[in-house]
Amino acid sequence: MATNLIRPRRGTMIAGVCAGLGQRFGMSANTVRLIFVLSCLLPGPQFLVYIALWIIMPKADY
Repeated sequence: MATNLIRPRRGTMIAGVCAGLGQRFGMSANTVRLIFVLSCLLPGPQFLVYIALWIIMPKADY
């Protein structure tokens, strides 16, 4: 069973968005970070999506 989409307090580099996405989808946080950095080479609103997730995703209680 997958966990909710939350930003963990541990294992974060900047805001915990990639760590939260990795935890939700069963991937390593570093893998999600690499995918994000590689996607920044393509045109699109990647930074706006990251900032929106930073605002929308709640922090973990633990």
